[in-house]
Amino acid sequence: MQANASVILYHTDACHLCELAADLLMQAGVTFDALDICDDDNLAEQYGIRIPVVKIVDSQSELNWPFDLEALEEFLGA
Repeated sequence: MQANASVILYHTDACHLCELAADLLMQAGVTFDALDICDDDNLAEQYGIRIPVVKIVDSQSELNWPFDLEALEEFLGA
C-alpha cells in the first residue's frame, strides 16, 4: 500500500467485530483513523449494518466485514 494513502475504519464502540478489524489493521502495520459512525447520522445510515468497514480514502475503495488478514492485505495492496 502506498505510504501516503489514508485508511479509515468505520466502527462503533463496544462492537466486537470492529475490535477484530482494528486488530487486523494493526497486524498489517497500517496506520488508520477510526471513525465512530454513531457520531454522524449520515455515516450511521450508510454504514450501520455493514460495520466494520475499511476504506482507502484516495481510491474510495471499501472492504466490508467479514475479512481476514490475507483479504485485508490484498485489499490494501500489501
